[in-house]
Amino acid sequence: MGFFSTILEKLGFGKEAQAATAADTATAPAESAAAPAAQPVTVVDVVAQLEQRAAANPQKLNWKTSIVDLLKLLDIDSSLAARKELATELGCPANLMADSAQMNMWLHKAVLARVAANGGNVPADLLD
Repeated sequence: MGFFSTILEKLGFGKEAQAATAADTATAPAESAAAPAAQPVTVVDVVAQLEQRAAANPQKLNWKTSIVDLLKLLDIDSSLAARKELATELGCPANLMADSAQMNMWLHKAVLARVAANGGNVPADLLD
């Protein structure tokens, strides 16, 4: 499992889809199993989850601007080595990898954009 997959898992992506697929398979008649059914995309309320985690966390973490804080809220390794691994996985340009501040800004936007692409409700102002 890749680093980004861990982020999606911590946010609850796939759990509802897996449960729905299992329920559909268990209750579907045999003849409908041959025809593929359209599966609705499950939207994960990322903002509510992260705000709830931030409120419960004793540290003042700003997940909206900091990749380190975002990873901490998800209880994922936020070390420089871990962030470099994630940046590499997501295709961070080499020139940004040499400057940790630039890499962190790129990584924060890239993670939120990928979360949104996977069905997360990320506000547009965080994706700019």
